[in-house]
Amino acid sequence: MPTLDTTLTFFGLSILLSLSPGPDNVFVLMQSATHGRKAGLLVTLGLCTGLLGHTAAVALGLAAILAASATAFTVLKLAGAAYLVYLAWGALRAPVGALASGAVPALQPWRMYRRGVVMNLTNPKVGIFFLAFLPQFVRPEAGSVALQVVALGGLFILATLLVFGGLAWFAGLVGGWFQRSVRAQRALNWSAAVVFVGLAARLAWSEK
Repeated sequence: MPTLDTTLTFFGLSILLSLSPGPDNVFVLMQSATHGRKAGLLVTLGLCTGLLGHTAAVALGLAAILAASATAFTVLKLAGAAYLVYLAWGALRAPVGALASGAVPALQPWRMYRRGVVMNLTNPKVGIFFLAFLPQFVRPEAGSVALQVVALGGLFILATLLVFGGLAWFAGLVGGWFQRSVRAQRALNWSAAVVFVGLAARLAWSEK
């Protein structure tokens, strides 16, 4: 299992990454603003359910890859680092300005939850991101790689639930703040870019 230091570091980064601009948190924010807090919380639960699938996929696949060869590990980490740099570039180029608004038909609770699940599971970038992010905190000498990935995935889901749940609960306040502050949006974009570049560097120079 991950050590206490690894757990705290990973959880802190997961909170920060959940706060960074992205389609999922903006989606939660907009659903909360248009359908109410309950809808936003249901979408959040759906997104977190989707993360369970990605965690299971990484736990099964990563264990096999790490056990296969050092070459496979190197290819995986360099691909992950390249993708993280791509995310940093995307964060820097993310548009800022008032969030779009408009009337959206009311949906049943199950449909809101299902929308979150489908949105997450059908986004291949989430799986790629997990492959890039989770291996940095896995220590093969500490025990089962698969169990470590599952534990880290659970921590990431908890961080996502707390952050996205908070966004849903305070949708009115957060939405109004974003609409009024272009500077705040830019600051979050730059913060996300710095985090992604730092993770890319750590991954590229990590050893098996």
